[in-house]
Amino acid sequence: MHYAQASSRVRSTGDRASCVSAGCRAAHRDARLPECPKRRLGVFPTTLNRRALPESPAVATAAHAHGGPLLASSSASARRAFIMAASNGPSTSTMLKVLGCVTGVVGALLVYGILQERIMTRPYGEGADAERFTFSVFLVMNNRCVSMIVAAVVLALKRGLVSPVAPIYSYAAVSASNVVATTCQYEALKYVSFPVQTLGKCAKMIPVMIWGYAINGKTYKVADYLVACGVMTGCTLFAMYGETKSSSAEGPSTGIYGIALMLGYLGFDGFTSTFQDKLFKGYQMETYNQMLWVNFCSAVISSFWLFSDSSMGAAIQFIQNHPEALNDVLILSVASTCGQLCILYTIREFGALLFATIMTTRQFLSILLSCVIFMHPLTALQWLGTAMVFASLYYQAFMKNAAKKDSEGKEEALPTQAPEDGKAA
Repeated sequence: MHYAQASSRVRSTGDRASCVSAGCRAAHRDARLPECPKRRLGVFPTTLNRRALPESPAVATAAHAHGGPLLASSSASARRAFIMAASNGPSTSTMLKVLGCVTGVVGALLVYGILQERIMTRPYGEGADAERFTFSVFLVMNNRCVSMIVAAVVLALKRGLVSPVAPIYSYAAVSASNVVATTCQYEALKYVSFPVQTLGKCAKMIPVMIWGYAINGKTYKVADYLVACGVMTGCTLFAMYGETKSSSAEGPSTGIYGIALMLGYLGFDGFTSTFQDKLFKGYQMETYNQMLWVNFCSAVISSFWLFSDSSMGAAIQFIQNHPEALNDVLILSVASTCGQLCILYTIREFGALLFATIMTTRQFLSILLSCVIFMHPLTALQWLGTAMVFASLYYQAFMKNAAKKDSEGKEEALPTQAPEDGKAA
């Protein structure tokens, strides 16, 4: 009786939209009924906008729960929709996480790009003692060793599985392709400028599509081919209408050699990602376990490469002669590893759209910084080609996100039909 009177008072009072009032709480206490579900949700403030309630079906359903039995639609999904409707936007913690992801990915990889160009294109020492660092495989080995150590530490802290999940030859096959691809990337900077290298890396989707069709039989939509054509057209404009050679390159054929190395990078890197998906398919493998063993195999392969061509001793001697080079090499490796960790966190927390947007922005900022710091003048047509490449990449990211939302919307629409069909008029 007390509950009916309290409910009537709440419904008849125009200035109270929430049942979280003194009368409602007293009615719940006197009738010894369970606490108001809206209070358990923890989403109601002491007062709500009265006009906002009827506009949301989820809010109307939750409000009806206090005047009678729950409707069929007041399920877990309805409560989640109600919480989403009650919230005004992303929370401060979410915005801080996004800001942290952007800062981490962009900051780490910008440092990585700048140091990469400095190490491979600028001499160490002065006058007669000036020397250029020429040991690309040594850089690869250091990067993989640092990443391997970090992955092992993360697994130890998480008490994750450290032993290899897949056969060791699976990791070694991926590692061999990755070592060759990264070495081509570093070596190319001896012959082509950093903006050319960065734009060339943007075209990685093309060999990925080719290898995906050849190895996994994947098919692609017309929009994917249009994006690939946009990237290729932009890269072609950049290469044809401006300087592409590195400042450290000598000889007329060095630009061609650098482009050949970039093609090698694109081919092996596209093969690495596609082959990795195929090899590790079916294994319940934690990301850090894969990171540990792929980097371990990469470190072993690159070390064997250095010892086989007697460049390990020469690289160590260079470091001894120019200790400042060791600082650059170590910071480069740490920046690369931090970038990997930030990328993994961004994809896990916010999905591929934010990651693709951040990475595309980072590549564009890398080109701008390189042009300012290392003085690479670009022509108007080269800037046009750059704009075409990044416009295509942004379009691809948002196109994939729209397709993903459409598919998720169709999947979520199916179960909601049954309650509506069975609902009494």
